[in-house]
Amino acid sequence: MRFNGKMKMAELVEKDFHLLTLCARLGIERSFGELTVETLCRACEVDTDTFLLLCEVYSDPHFRPTTGQLRLCRVEDVLEYLHRSHDFYLDEALPRLSAGIEALTQPCTEAQKHVIRTFLAGFRRELELHFASEEQSVIPNHTEIHETLSDVKNLILKSLPESCDPRQRREILLAIYELQYDIDRHTCIEDEVLVPLVRLQSSPRRLAAELDEPEREELSAREKEILVSVAQGLLNKEIADKHNISINTVITHRKNITRKTGIKTVAGLTAYAILNDLIDINSIES
Repeated sequence: MRFNGKMKMAELVEKDFHLLTLCARLGIERSFGELTVETLCRACEVDTDTFLLLCEVYSDPHFRPTTGQLRLCRVEDVLEYLHRSHDFYLDEALPRLSAGIEALTQPCTEAQKHVIRTFLAGFRRELELHFASEEQSVIPNHTEIHETLSDVKNLILKSLPESCDPRQRREILLAIYELQYDIDRHTCIEDEVLVPLVRLQSSPRRLAAELDEPEREELSAREKEILVSVAQGLLNKEIADKHNISINTVITHRKNITRKTGIKTVAGLTAYAILNDLIDINSIES
């Protein structure tokens, strides 16, 4: 382990500034001064072994705790971090992101603004449902959260008009990448600490999530037709019948569309189609 209780907290944060986030969510927000990790944890009533393990998992995507290290953890501190993370995402990160996107999209048409607002509102509902289910289950499922956040990023990266302020676009994209990173580390703590703690009698399950960057390719004419059908709410069988192709061909086209756009959800693809003038918003709202 790279961190230990005898090192100064300021030195720990120097190794990875992202650990300031973890400190805050565990209630370690006082001035660090020259105090050691052990001293500060004791003063803030946080278990030192748990804190150090969370630091390792949060800062190193390849770190996997041993059973012995997990046995030293205090599960109450892990849950406190996770609960505070949920509050941060819903009460701070998402409202700030939504406000920034609202300012960024001022040059857009009302229809385009409506698409973005609706998509973000759906993302918030998705987060609320996801976190509510996490409170009831120790086996979280983060796939949809990652996919939707990636869709937001790709819509802003690829589909907003040139009239949008490039500085604001850059700031929003950086905020999304930072949020994506934080949620990834949050996920890793759940998967690599919380779940094994609960399943300590059996072999810990190792989950690996790797987000691929989308390839920058243009959609073919046929792929655009399939995308429009998806946006219209048609199922694979209906799309196949409409275009006189097999279901397997539809599935292949949809995989290529996702690969090229970087967008995986139907809601995201619908927004993409509208923002790129492939379909009129009124044709899917009726």
